[in-house]
Amino acid sequence: MANTHTTQHYVASEQYAEETPPASSTGVIGWLRENLFSSWSNTVITILSIAFLVWILPGIIDWAILKSVWNAQSLTECREIIKATHGEGVSGACWAVIKERYNQLLYGFYPAELRWRPNVTFLLLLAALTPVLFRTMRPAFWAMVIALGVSVLAALLRGEPGSIVNPTTVVAAAGAALTYVFGGNQYRGKWLMAALAFPFVAIFLLWGGLILEPVETSKFGGFLLTMIIGVTGIAGSLPLGILLALGRRSNLPIVQLICVTFIEFIRGVPLITLLFVASTLLNYFLPPGTNFDLILRVLIMVTLFASAYMAEVVRGGLAALPRGQYEAADTLGLTYWQGMRLIILPQALKISIPGIVNTFIGLFKDTTLVAVIGLLDPLGLTNPIRSDSAWNGIVWELYGFIALLFFVCCWGMSRYSIFLEQRLRAADRR
Repeated sequence: MANTHTTQHYVASEQYAEETPPASSTGVIGWLRENLFSSWSNTVITILSIAFLVWILPGIIDWAILKSVWNAQSLTECREIIKATHGEGVSGACWAVIKERYNQLLYGFYPAELRWRPNVTFLLLLAALTPVLFRTMRPAFWAMVIALGVSVLAALLRGEPGSIVNPTTVVAAAGAALTYVFGGNQYRGKWLMAALAFPFVAIFLLWGGLILEPVETSKFGGFLLTMIIGVTGIAGSLPLGILLALGRRSNLPIVQLICVTFIEFIRGVPLITLLFVASTLLNYFLPPGTNFDLILRVLIMVTLFASAYMAEVVRGGLAALPRGQYEAADTLGLTYWQGMRLIILPQALKISIPGIVNTFIGLFKDTTLVAVIGLLDPLGLTNPIRSDSAWNGIVWELYGFIALLFFVCCWGMSRYSIFLEQRLRAADRR
């Protein structure tokens, strides 16, 4: 029988224009439907959240903005202004205390004429972190050049010769700057040098020495002290935590025992206890006459404390990798450290990003505990401010301002964590 089935191919003879998507799936309406009203449960939660905001926001706005006072010399004067303006029994925020004492909350008792030095240090921190966090070299290059230029000029104009704290800091700063400027087009080496040189430059600027007037650590306080402890703890705990995580998984019994003992001991002791040890008991184990700076002791304890938690976060990332990744490194003939650096750790750290950033945020907030050992962080400074007869009784304004500072920093770290995760996922798709 003859084959009666034939195949007919149909080819479009013209190109049809794409039709526009439904209006309900694009724009503001589409976003609302997808994110707020995608199901009955989400709709109920959205409505309840909106109702809560409508109930609480008017009172907050009325107290914090509409009936607030920014110009006054005391809490009593604030209340009199609010009474004369809005009537008897009306309450409003007295932000005048922040306007009058914000320098103290930010810098502690750091000399007013030398506060350009913490400001320059903060600019240098941004310059050192920019290429590391965002892979942007040129802005960091110019930021560091400008910051170093400003610091040197200000030192010549306003600094006074003092004792040499550490000549190596000056040599390291000069060498890093020259390498950064004249190092050709090898950007990777430049930002590495800049990042490594930053701690020495920061110590030189904040503590002084050589051509700069020395500043005692007892004058450090406020948000400046929080940044010093937080940044140092964050920068030191990550590499130390990685080493502890690797040591805990080591096949060498002695190394594993040391790392496990350290991690479990630190995780089993509250941070406040370690701070008391650093402030009081540590001097008993030092030779007589040894002057071990309190802030330095706190920095060491905070870094060790955070590194124990960081080690467990990194160990979780290492345990999440399939065994085949380790076998692949062995198959390629890589040594242990080569395999860890090129194959294992990049993947483990990528998995551990949320936990790492969460540890950083927790560490940054825990810096407020130093107030219990006499260091005047922003929370510690609220007591001398409130003990002033002019501001006796003020509470919410001080704590609200401090909470805002911490929220901005922690929110920034959280948003960078999301940005980094998205960037790494995009790199995997290429």
